[in-house]
Amino acid sequence: MNVFGVPNLLFRNWWAVLLRGLAGIGFGIVTIFAPGLSLAALVLVFGAYSFADGVLLLISATGRREGQPPAWMLVLEGVANIGIGFIALFWPGITSLGLLWVVASWALVTGILEIVAAIRLRKAIKGEWLLAGSGVLSIGLGIMLIVFPVAGLLTLVFWIGAYALLFGAVMVMLSLRLRATETTHGIVRPAPKAAPASHPG
Repeated sequence: MNVFGVPNLLFRNWWAVLLRGLAGIGFGIVTIFAPGLSLAALVLVFGAYSFADGVLLLISATGRREGQPPAWMLVLEGVANIGIGFIALFWPGITSLGLLWVVASWALVTGILEIVAAIRLRKAIKGEWLLAGSGVLSIGLGIMLIVFPVAGLLTLVFWIGAYALLFGAVMVMLSLRLRATETTHGIVRPAPKAAPASHPG
């Protein structure tokens, strides 16, 4: 099974995917089981989560080894997550409606990019449906927030928390699938370039 290239990066960095899942689960637990969370605290927690998720996504989608191109759809998603995290952290006086639109935009953009990435990688990795599933969850959250913009802060917190829990669980399953595939099949690396033959003078 030749998995060299973009999928190879995901196999090698499966731990970053796992950390994304654990971060999502942790964020979901905080939001769901702290219903009295103030708007300022929610913005801070969401911004920190989005920023951390973006960094981990960039780690999982890029590499330093020669000949390994990054997974560009996942790179774009990582950049978007970091950008949204900065907006949430450094937007003073954000209202609950403003936070709703920030989260909705983040969910729609990341969802679309995850589905596109899953389609592009479907022939190279097993478990791409998990990546697509996380994209569907993200888009679903974005649509719900747009359709019901006046649901209230408590409902917003519950929706975001439930999404984060589901998303985190999906990422954990994907990381374990990537890890199992790497262990079973190994990683195929390109053969070293042969040194040019020397000719006697």
